[in-house]
This record gives sequence, structure tokens and C-alpha cells, in this order.
Amino acid sequence: MTVARTAVLALDCAEPEVLAEFYAGLLGGQVRPTDDPDRIEVAGPDGALLAFLRDHGFAPPSWPRPEDSQQAHLLVYVEPGEVDAAEREAVSLGATPVDASNIGGPRESRLLADPAGHSFLLLARSGEAPGAQPSG
Repeated sequence: MTVARTAVLALDCAEPEVLAEFYAGLLGGQVRPTDDPDRIEVAGPDGALLAFLRDHGFAPPSWPRPEDSQQAHLLVYVEPGEVDAAEREAVSLGATPVDASNIGGPRESRLLADPAGHSFLLLARSGEAPGAQPSG
């Protein structure tokens, strides 16, 4: 018999409530409080599950500066042609663009940071089943 498993990406942060609201808005998910006041989860409409853990000594990652590693980042898939709109929405929710290079023409990906400084990439990808290889 196989043991049931669920993978959850957990991000440390100073204010899990704020970060959970940000990602719920970005992903169209639902905030789910837990029994632990220092942990909040967000369930995405596609089944993705994120957790946000309070770290009282949290320091944001310094990536892309060379002093520190990237630690982790999220890939947020958006439909091709919707990257501009997705970036505007993310910024309106509190994201900050990280990579302002090559802003002269269309790009199929955008690197941003969430309100706690974690990087995430908006990446154009046509609607495929989760786990499928990106087109192109």
C-alpha cells in the first residue's frame, strides 16, 4: 500500500497573513488558516498548496545579488499573450519587478518578487495538464 503524500511549498516570512493574501490573489486561491497561528496555507484552484511560516528573524533573499543564493522561487504559468496582464495584476497586489532588462519588446517571462522578497517567475505556457513539459 502506498502512503498518501502531498507536496507543499513553504515560504518563511515575517507576516504570513500578508503573504498568504498576496498569493491567494495572484493564484486565484483560498486562504486557509491552520491550527498553528504561525502557519497559513493557500489552496489554488488547480490543487496547488502553499504554506507561509512566520519567522521572527526573517531576512529576504538577496538574489540576484551574488551574496546569497536564490533559495527558492515559484513558477506561475500564464496563458501566452497574458504575461503583460499577469504582471500588472501581480504588481497591483504588491509584487515588485526584479528584472527590468530587455523591457523593449515582448517577453514570455517576467521575474518579480513577492511582498516578502521571494522571487517568482510569470511564465507563458499554454493550458496543459500539470506536470506536462512546457511547449516550445
